[in-house]
Amino acid sequence: MSSTALRRTALDALHRSLGATMTDFAGWDMPLRYGSERDEHLAVRTRAGLFDLSHMGEITVTGPQAAQLLNHALVGNIASVGVGRARYTMICRTDGGILDDLIVYRLAETEYMVVANAGNAQIVLDALTERAEGFDAAVRDDRDAYALLAVQGPESPGILKQLTDADLDGLKYYAGLPGTVAGVPALIARTGYTGEDGFELFVKPEHAVALWEALTEAGAGAGLIPCGLSCRDTLRLEAGMPLYGHELTTSLTPFDAGLGRVVKFEKEGDFVGREALTEAAARAEASPPRVLVGLVAEGRRVPRAGYPVVAGGEVIGEVTSGAPSPTLGKPIAMAYVDAAHAAPGTPGVGVDIRGTHEPYEVVALPFYKRQK
Repeated sequence: MSSTALRRTALDALHRSLGATMTDFAGWDMPLRYGSERDEHLAVRTRAGLFDLSHMGEITVTGPQAAQLLNHALVGNIASVGVGRARYTMICRTDGGILDDLIVYRLAETEYMVVANAGNAQIVLDALTERAEGFDAAVRDDRDAYALLAVQGPESPGILKQLTDADLDGLKYYAGLPGTVAGVPALIARTGYTGEDGFELFVKPEHAVALWEALTEAGAGAGLIPCGLSCRDTLRLEAGMPLYGHELTTSLTPFDAGLGRVVKFEKEGDFVGREALTEAAARAEASPPRVLVGLVAEGRRVPRAGYPVVAGGEVIGEVTSGAPSPTLGKPIAMAYVDAAHAAPGTPGVGVDIRGTHEPYEVVALPFYKRQK
């Protein structure tokens, strides 16, 4: 058995010097936590947290027909994204199954950056390269060209303002602008995966350590702390945000996942999966598929992905993600359940945790919504 060495980010030595617990995540050696997961989670909710997200997969698409290529390859209308804006979208197979969910940034008139999940970056790169045939556009693997740092939480605008003269107040959610942060050239994006306001900073790997240290110093008075992947997961779970491999898989179409709104049938030209997705949309209209809902525990036992959701002795669904919620103080889960049991407050719903049917309350997602 040959084992492939884990990839390390430009911040690897720094994480170790901070005493991070490291873990294999999608082939990368990543910080799971630095201290207490709960403290890191609550710092992001109430103050600010600093994340290394350099494992994400950046793919650049350039050329006169870059927009047409992306409209053909992805389910969204990418041609309608303005320069300096970003869009959440998906790439699907011809059968409509979700290959990955993505954020696409339009950096210039004929230049886009596609950001894929770490575990799917090669799959997305291969699919885009294949789908580019016949288009006057080039697909470039830029995974090694970027380090990605994120500052998330209510104090993040104030922290970042100390280090940049970029117009952060004018930067909308899902927008990005080139600027300089702590003397480092960066793409400053107002995006994130925590349910809080925050920024993602794309920089060259050789600038990552200096930027991390500058952010740490600027955020010291505001209570900023380094945060690992563990609290990133509980933060996104509370915010009702899907995670590929849990809420999204190749066996689900965007309509099965309750995210049919990302599919833009009205855009010009054909796109990969259009026929299958047209049928999926009609199916979802006629008989609603299982619905993604929130579940809040009445007891203390934590549900995990794959646990059956039950009602009246029947299996009515399956947990996709579950964890203790630091904000709610109770275990929570996302689950796909039969439409008949999906309404908030539906009585008699439980999760089968090792043979015991633990009672759970069905709630609408998200569990947590920040105050604007």
